[in-house]
Amino acid sequence: MWLYLKLAVRNLLRNKRRSFIAGTAIGIGLAALIFTDALMVGMERNMIASATESFMGDGQIHRAGYRESYDVEKTINQRLEVVSGLERETIVRHFSPRVFSFAMITSPSNVSSASLVGIEPDKEKYLSQVDEAITSGSFFSGSDAHDLLIGNKLAEILEVGVGDRLVLTVAQAYSGDLSQELFRVSGIYHMNIREMDQTMAFARLPQVQKMLGLGEEIHEIALRFTDSRYGEDTNLPFWKRYSRFGNEAVGWPVLMPDLKYAFDLAGFATLFVGLILFGVVALGIINTLFMSLHERMFEFGVLRAVGTRSSVMALLIVFEAAALAALSIVLGIILGSLVTGIMAKVGINYIGIEFSGVTFRRLLYPVFEVKQFLLYPLVVFVFTVLVGLYPAIFAARMKPAKAMRRSF
Repeated sequence: MWLYLKLAVRNLLRNKRRSFIAGTAIGIGLAALIFTDALMVGMERNMIASATESFMGDGQIHRAGYRESYDVEKTINQRLEVVSGLERETIVRHFSPRVFSFAMITSPSNVSSASLVGIEPDKEKYLSQVDEAITSGSFFSGSDAHDLLIGNKLAEILEVGVGDRLVLTVAQAYSGDLSQELFRVSGIYHMNIREMDQTMAFARLPQVQKMLGLGEEIHEIALRFTDSRYGEDTNLPFWKRYSRFGNEAVGWPVLMPDLKYAFDLAGFATLFVGLILFGVVALGIINTLFMSLHERMFEFGVLRAVGTRSSVMALLIVFEAAALAALSIVLGIILGSLVTGIMAKVGINYIGIEFSGVTFRRLLYPVFEVKQFLLYPLVVFVFTVLVGLYPAIFAARMKPAKAMRRSF
C-alpha cells in the first residue's frame, strides 16, 4: 500500500504545473464551501441576534390566541403565578412585562396611528435595544408618568421633537370607551427598523394600563434566557411548563417562522451551489487524471504485458486521485481559512438591509466551525476518489498491445 502511495505521488509530480492547477481548482472549491458555510452561520447568528435583541426577546408568553387577534382584553391569565415562576427559573436571565394597544397620536401639525407599548424601563433595557438607539432626549430618565418615546420616522411625520407634547387616544378594554392623555416626547430613537421607527411609541407601563383600564394586567412577557439557544429549542420543557392557565409560551422560531424557513432555504442553497461547484471541479479531476494516464500509456502497457493485474492498475490511479485530493485539501484549507479569517476580522456591512423580515443591525462576521475543517475536507476527499474511479476503470480495462502503441 505504501508503495502505491509513493508511486502515486511521484506520478503527480511528473507534471507539477498541471497537478498544482488541478489541485488549486479543487482547493478553491473547498475554500468557497468553507467560506459560504461560515458566512451562512454568521448570517444566521446575526439575524437571530438582530431579531431577538432589538425587541422580540428569545421567547414570549401571551394568553392563547392573543398573537392571532391582538385583542386588548386578552391579558395573561394567572399573571402573579406566572411572574413568580419566572423569578425562580434558573434559565431565565431577564423578563419584561408589556401591554400593547393601537393608538392615534395627535400633534399640533399632524396625526398618525401607532402601536402604543407600555413597558417597565428598568426591565425593558435588558430585553430590547431601544435604550441604546436614542438619538435625542433620554430613555425615561425622569419620573414623569407621561414621558413618551417615539421613533425618528414617527417624529418626522408628526413634526415634533424632544419636549413637544402629543395627545394619545386609545380604546379601553372591555368597554371600548375612548381614553385620551397628554404626553411629552422625552426621547427619540432610531432602530433602523422601519416598523419600529415609524409605528411604535413607548410609555411607562402603569400609565398605559390605566388608559386601557387593565388594572395591573399585561399582554406579554418577553424573555431573555441565560443561553440564547434555549429560545431555539422547541422541545424545551420550559414552553410546556408555562403554556398553562390558558397561556402560551413560545420561542422565536414560532414567533418568526419565516426566519426559520429562510435558514432552511439558505442551507439548501449552500448544498445546491456546492453540487454545481463540485460538478465543474469533477471535470477538471477527470481531465487531469486522463492526461496523466495518456502520457504513461506505454508504461501501463508494459506493466500489463509483464503480468500486472488490472486491479493493481486501477488501484494506482485511485491512489493518484487520493494524492491529488490531499494536495487540494491542504490548499483549500489554507485559502479558505485565509479568506474567512480576513472577513471575520473586517466584517461585511449589511447594516440596514432587511431579509426575511429582519433588519441587520450590526456587521456580519463569518463564523468558523469544526465541521468546516473536518466534514467538508472529508467530502472533498471522498468525492475526488470517487471521480477518480472512472479513469481507474479505464486503465484496468486497457489492452497491453493497444496501450503500448500509445493509442486510445
